[in-house]
Amino acid sequence: MLIRFNKPYGVLSQFTPEGRWRGLKDFIDLPGVYVAGRLDADSEGLLLLTDDGQQQARIADPRFKMEKTYWVQVDGVPDEAALARLRRGVLLKDGPTLPARARTIDEPAGLWPRDPPIRVRQAQPTAWLELVIREGRNRQVRRMTAAVGLPTLRLIRAAIGPHGLDGLAPGTWASAQT
Repeated sequence: MLIRFNKPYGVLSQFTPEGRWRGLKDFIDLPGVYVAGRLDADSEGLLLLTDDGQQQARIADPRFKMEKTYWVQVDGVPDEAALARLRRGVLLKDGPTLPARARTIDEPAGLWPRDPPIRVRQAQPTAWLELVIREGRNRQVRRMTAAVGLPTLRLIRAAIGPHGLDGLAPGTWASAQT
């Protein structure tokens, strides 16, 4: 069994709540499924859950190089130099990242409002990027955009390999085709 879940902001990638963050048990009541890969509590979007340990490893393990697609709202407007750096890979404290596919996009169609909303500064424009990576380091996308001078304001994982959000509202789940 493979489940697609649109994780809202403020929810951990685990069933047990912790501190101020809610857990998956508030949304998914299926025994025996486990998260394949993680998404920070302050990030939103696609989580995959499965009851198959081998499938969980194939999805989560960077050795299998499953692409992850993110929609990233950044503070500032990227220029071609910033995009080129992301495409080449950037140097982080824990070493260089693999090259990413990076491009500017319009705000994704049908995007739900975030609760709570992001901070807005009238004098500072924001932009949206689509970033596709094959790694999964801790807070990697946020660290990559910060490294090129574009702090992340909102981060949404739109797809993992062939699996996407496909109209799932935040806090809802559906079976995925395997």
